[in-house]
Amino acid sequence: MYKEFYGLTEKPFSKTPDPRFLYMSSGHQEALARLEYAVEESEIALLTGDIGCGKTTISRALMDRMGDRYHFMFVFNPRLTADELLRVIASGLQVNEPSLQKDQLLKEITTALYRLHGEGRVPVVVIDEAQMIPDRELFDELRLLTNFQLDDRNLVSVIIMGQPELREMLASPVYEPFRQRISLNFHLAPLGLEETLEYLDFRIVAAGGEPGLFSPDAVQRIYELSGGVPRRINAVATNALLIGYGKDSAWIDASIIEETAAELLA
Repeated sequence: MYKEFYGLTEKPFSKTPDPRFLYMSSGHQEALARLEYAVEESEIALLTGDIGCGKTTISRALMDRMGDRYHFMFVFNPRLTADELLRVIASGLQVNEPSLQKDQLLKEITTALYRLHGEGRVPVVVIDEAQMIPDRELFDELRLLTNFQLDDRNLVSVIIMGQPELREMLASPVYEPFRQRISLNFHLAPLGLEETLEYLDFRIVAAGGEPGLFSPDAVQRIYELSGGVPRRINAVATNALLIGYGKDSAWIDASIIEETAAELLA
């Protein structure tokens, strides 16, 4: 369909978090650099951002950048009890049939952490959508993970990612012990207008096309409709390419974006 028409080899605005399509705005660069430092130092890091700003994609890019020495474990649905979380982590640490008894479970996790350390590997626990964590007890277990340590460093790194309301939740006094363990935190803001233009061109080129497919007035309208949030930009741009293809239009102008807006808001 539109891929061949616009000289593309792939869909440029796919929803999947492919690091090849990660446009590195200044905010994304800083977020990735900070997370890389936190992982290298085996600390707890907090990353927040609006829905669709690229948090999950950044975590995948981080995994690719850190290499095989780091053993990543992703928890995508944190609606768990504290014991369930520990069993998920134990499974991620390659513990077969984690114990249902907490004291034994903690011994299994400890053994696995020291085994990985002996192999020269560093485990990294990534909690996504952390604003959905149901109670304080689970945060307490995440905090206590940093008690697994050698004399000079922790044996595990923890990255907590979530939407802005996560910061509001953690601001409560009851989370003070957890906040004290966070060594690095960063909020990922939406893209600006110029970054939106760069983002569109970057992803078109990454998909095999040529930059400049979207006219300046189209970019302006996309920015207004999306608020600079990459996931929203993807939705508008994908629909614009479909409409442009249907109109046999060689480039995407503001009139096509207006049609896109009408369809998305219908």
